[in-house]
Amino acid sequence: MLYPELFTSLEKARWNMADDIPWDQFDGSLLSDEQALTIKMNAITEWSALPATEMFLRDNQDDSDFSAFMSIWFYEEQKHSLVLQEYLRRFRPELVPTEEELHAVRFEFDPAPPLETLMLHFCGEVRLTQWYRRASEWHTEPVIKAIYDHISRDEARHGGAYLKYMKRAIDKFGDSARAAFAKLGMLMAASGRSGKPLHPTNLHVNQSLFPNDTVQSRLPDPEWLERWLDTQICFDKTWEARVVGGILRNLSSLFDQTFETVQDLSRYRKSLKAA
Repeated sequence: MLYPELFTSLEKARWNMADDIPWDQFDGSLLSDEQALTIKMNAITEWSALPATEMFLRDNQDDSDFSAFMSIWFYEEQKHSLVLQEYLRRFRPELVPTEEELHAVRFEFDPAPPLETLMLHFCGEVRLTQWYRRASEWHTEPVIKAIYDHISRDEARHGGAYLKYMKRAIDKFGDSARAAFAKLGMLMAASGRSGKPLHPTNLHVNQSLFPNDTVQSRLPDPEWLERWLDTQICFDKTWEARVVGGILRNLSSLFDQTFETVQDLSRYRKSLKAA
């Protein structure tokens, strides 16, 4: 089982919201209204780990190891929302999300194949790692810069944990797991070219609620994510290349292949289908 090992390693890396955030360094002159509002949107988005966890537990009832790991992932993701809310409570209380705004992003996700969902969330963690690194650079106020740095490091560790479960899946399911991971990896790595990089929070997940079945569509400002990426933190081609590179490097290691481009991954996927 992977859960005991992951519990130990993530417990060692865990930061404390009271002691490890430099609250006393806050400088209000370095926080704009625009920046503060993006913190609110991130706080609500992070709250959506709640329905994602409910989905994982429902769709992995035959996998107690992975389901147990959800206790760590869920705790740390909800702490991300909580620390962002705490920042607002201390320094911009008028922007603290209401319980209704938080609850709006809790809705049922349709069942989906567990291997594809695992890969989707692995790619999501790779993307979030870079989004939050860029957010830390964009912000000018020192406390929120430190918070986003902590969150980014957590997301990177979560990606590493998902990768361990992907390796276990290949040992168990072989080429069917490779095919699932290659298909989703290609989709996620290539999505930035369309101008709408994919992440679990902007994917449609409940047909009966369409089109209001993405996490982003249920935010107070559904158009926020694109604006945050394009005109606020300016997540440009250089940063997108880091996301794609991270996905390709990890899949290269996972499959014992060399993928330098999305086209390389596409050719590998076709070879699996042919086999």
